[in-house]
Amino acid sequence: MKQNYHVVPRDNKWAVVKDGAQRASHLTETQKEAFEVARDLASKSKSEVSIHGENGKIRKKHSYGKDPYPPKG
Repeated sequence: MKQNYHVVPRDNKWAVVKDGAQRASHLTETQKEAFEVARDLASKSKSEVSIHGENGKIRKKHSYGKDPYPPKG
Protein backbone atom coordinates (compact mmCIF):
# COMPACT_ATOMS: atom_id res chain seq x y z
CA MET A 1 0.00 0.00 0.00
CA LYS A 2 1.27 3.47 -0.91
CA GLN A 3 2.00 5.91 1.88
CA ASN A 4 1.06 9.40 0.78
CA TYR A 5 2.58 12.45 2.47
CA HIS A 6 1.14 15.83 3.44
CA VAL A 7 2.96 19.14 3.95
CA VAL A 8 0.94 20.97 6.59
CA PRO A 9 1.36 24.07 8.78
CA ARG A 10 2.04 23.26 12.44
CA ASP A 11 3.04 25.60 15.28
CA ASN A 12 4.51 28.30 12.99
CA LYS A 13 6.53 25.67 11.14
CA TRP A 14 5.84 23.14 8.37
CA ALA A 15 5.36 19.43 9.02
CA VAL A 16 5.63 16.36 6.81
CA VAL A 17 2.92 13.90 7.86
CA LYS A 18 2.33 10.42 6.45
CA ASP A 19 -1.28 9.33 5.76
CA GLY A 20 -2.89 8.09 8.97
CA ALA A 21 -0.12 9.38 11.25
CA GLN A 22 -0.72 11.91 13.99
CA ARG A 23 2.92 12.81 14.54
CA ALA A 24 5.04 14.55 11.94
CA SER A 25 7.97 12.64 10.52
CA HIS A 26 9.80 15.95 9.88
CA LEU A 27 9.36 19.55 11.04
CA THR A 28 10.96 22.40 9.06
CA GLU A 29 11.09 26.18 9.09
CA THR A 30 9.70 26.65 5.57
CA GLN A 31 7.09 25.04 3.35
CA LYS A 32 9.72 24.60 0.64
CA GLU A 33 11.99 22.59 2.97
CA ALA A 34 9.06 20.40 4.04
CA PHE A 35 8.08 19.81 0.41
CA GLU A 36 11.64 18.76 -0.46
CA VAL A 37 11.63 16.20 2.37
CA ALA A 38 8.17 14.93 1.40
CA ARG A 39 9.17 14.75 -2.27
CA ASP A 40 12.18 12.56 -1.43
CA LEU A 41 10.05 10.24 0.72
CA ALA A 42 7.30 10.03 -1.91
CA SER A 43 9.81 9.34 -4.69
CA LYS A 44 11.24 6.39 -2.78
CA SER A 45 7.80 4.93 -2.04
CA LYS A 46 6.25 5.91 -5.40
CA SER A 47 3.45 7.84 -3.73
CA GLU A 48 1.90 11.32 -3.64
CA VAL A 49 2.56 14.61 -1.85
CA SER A 50 -0.30 16.96 -0.95
CA ILE A 51 0.74 20.52 -0.14
CA HIS A 52 -1.63 22.34 2.19
CA GLY A 53 -1.86 26.12 2.47
CA GLU A 54 -1.83 28.07 5.72
CA ASN A 55 -5.61 27.59 5.91
CA GLY A 56 -5.14 23.80 5.89
CA LYS A 57 -6.75 23.22 2.49
CA ILE A 58 -4.91 21.22 -0.15
CA ARG A 59 -3.60 23.61 -2.78
CA LYS A 60 -1.41 21.32 -4.88
CA LYS A 61 -0.60 17.62 -5.37
CA HIS A 62 2.42 15.90 -6.85
CA SER A 63 2.50 12.23 -7.79
CA TYR A 64 5.70 10.20 -7.93
CA GLY A 65 4.25 6.78 -8.78
CA LYS A 66 3.55 5.09 -12.03
CA ASP A 67 0.72 7.22 -13.39
CA PRO A 68 -1.45 5.85 -16.16
CA TYR A 69 -1.07 7.59 -19.50
CA PRO A 70 -3.35 8.87 -20.75
CA PRO A 71 -4.92 9.69 -17.38
CA LYS A 72 -8.35 8.28 -16.68
CA GLY A 73 -11.31 10.69 -16.50
